[in-house]
This record gives sequence, C-alpha cells and structure tokens, in this order.
Amino acid sequence: MGNLISHIKNLFSPFPKVKPLNGLTGMEKADALFHNLVAEKKIPGLSVAILDRGELLLQKGYGYADLENRKKVNPQRTVFRIASISKCITGLALGKMMEGGILDLDASFYTYVPYFPKKKYEFTLRQLASHTAGIRGYRGKEYALNQDYSIKDGIEVFKNDPLFFEPGTSYLYNSFDFVLLSLAMQEASGVPFQDYVKENILIPLGLNNTFSPVDFAVSSMATENKTRFYTKRSLCFTQAVAVNNNYKLAGGGYLSTCEDIAKLGQAILEERLLKSATYRQLLTSQIIEDKPTYYGLGFQVSKDANGRAFVGHVGNSVGACTNLFVYPEQEKVIAILINCTDPKVQSVLDEAIDAVLKS
Repeated sequence: MGNLISHIKNLFSPFPKVKPLNGLTGMEKADALFHNLVAEKKIPGLSVAILDRGELLLQKGYGYADLENRKKVNPQRTVFRIASISKCITGLALGKMMEGGILDLDASFYTYVPYFPKKKYEFTLRQLASHTAGIRGYRGKEYALNQDYSIKDGIEVFKNDPLFFEPGTSYLYNSFDFVLLSLAMQEASGVPFQDYVKENILIPLGLNNTFSPVDFAVSSMATENKTRFYTKRSLCFTQAVAVNNNYKLAGGGYLSTCEDIAKLGQAILEERLLKSATYRQLLTSQIIEDKPTYYGLGFQVSKDANGRAFVGHVGNSVGACTNLFVYPEQEKVIAILINCTDPKVQSVLDEAIDAVLKS
C-alpha cells in the first residue's frame, strides 16, 4: 500500500513546465535541456557544474534529491553516488603509489596478492587498471549486490572464474578489475584503500564532500544531504534497490557532490598532485593489436559524441548516472550527476555539452 501511495504522489508531484528550445544556444540551451529532463520526468534530479579555465560557468541543481519530501537538488551540498567516476579517483591514487615506489605497474598481480587463485596466465596491475587483464564482468544481479563485503571478501564473487582472454590481447570493461587493483594497492601500501585515498587524494585536493560508503555512514552532514536513489518505471520513479558498494569502492563506490567532481576535473586539467609524466601514463590510451582501446589507467581517453577529445568517465550504477568530461583543448570541465539508475538520457546530456562547448 505504501508503494502505491508513493507512486501516486510521484505522478502528481510538482514538476516544472517544459521550456521551448527554439532559438536557444550556448549556456541557455544547455540550461533548458537540463531543466527539461526533469520537466519531462525523464529523471528525478540532476546536478551540474561547468568550469571554463577554472571559472564557474554554471553550477545548478534541477529537480529533486528527494521526491517524496520535495527536497530540491543543491549542487554544492547534495551527495550522489558517482559510479565509475570512482575509477578516476583510483587512477590518481595509483599514480601516487607509482611515484612513491609503493608498487610497480608492470609487476604481476600475484606479487601483491599471492593468495588469489592462480589462472592460466598471470596479469599485471597495468592490465587491471586498463581493463585488459581478462577478468570477467558482472553476471545476473551482481551489479546490485547487497552484501557487506570488504574489498578482500569481495573477490569471492568472481575469484574462481577463468580469465576471458589472455591478458594484454583484448579489452573488456568491468568493475571487478578495480576490486583486484584496490586489493593489490591495499596489500602493497599496508594501508586500507579508502584511508590511503582519503589522505593522499581527497584531502589534498580539497574534496571534502567526497566519501567512501563507510566514511559517508559516519558523516552526519553527508547523511543529511544524501540524495535518494531512484529507478525509472513506466509511470513514475521508485526507490532503487538497496546495494552495498563497499567492496567495489575503487571501481564504482564513491559518493560526492557535483561541486567536488568539478574540482576533481579541474585538478586533472591542471595536473595537480602528480607529475606530468605520471599523468601521461594515466591519460594515454592503451593499444591492443595496433588499435587504441580509448581507455588509459582509470580514465576514459576518448572523444565525445561530437568528436572532441576528452578524458574522464561516464558512469552508471544503481540509483546513479554520471558524467565527468575534462576537455584539455577547451580547458573546460563538465560534471553531471543524476540520482536515477540508467535513465537513458546520454544523448540529451551530449547535446547540452555540445551547446556549452560551442558557446
């Protein structure tokens, strides 16, 4: 009965009116497109932050962080799941460990995690970070696992499965690579992964509203500002299923505000925290059989829908759809966070991003 009442409330919730796009260009067009995603009930809420050479062009919330209580999105305070943008944070931490001599990217994974079941081939940390190790992807409901696993416990999900291919011969994007990568980083440093990242990446970059699920749970500020997580149904939005992302923190478990994600993008643009040579390693596409994979180490290194070179990440997870686009040539950073599982609105986001870059 409670769900039915919630559905009815959603149907009649005060969504804004659709704005006409005729004649709009640049930021005005982007703003209207973001607005209309909510007005057309394609998403519950969205947060966006856009930087041009470090200056704020747009920072705005659209729609609702909490539909049931009519709580609106605040781009500075509303905390979203950031899904695979987490891999960019892990990439920076990997770079920091490389510079500190804590680990060797081209060493066998078994050097650091000898207790992982032996496979037909060995694979390296570089191959894990670039999705070329041959580890499999999600099966069935693993995408929405709700078990309180540590990173080390989490390998139970897939540790006994064979490799999909000989490492280094193909590319398969998946988050289990990053479970293994974070386990190796943890073993190599002797420090829990989340603690290393917090001390060496989040605090130095001033990402004060970026949290692991564990840190998030003990922060009263974060809990107060957390968005609810939704799934789109044919007539309404419902609460997304409960998940526990602790074990896959490195690949898709962090939570943050749009303001912090834009800060992260700007730090990458300015090559802060790490040496230029390290950034070159992280932000260079791996090559398989003379063809680029369009993926570096924790970063997509690709072109957007209109052919512009970017680094960053697109993400989807339970209750989240996210974009971080860093454009080195244009010196722009675009961060977008949505509180809904795979709402299938990337084409609209791409249109808005194109409008911004043409302005």
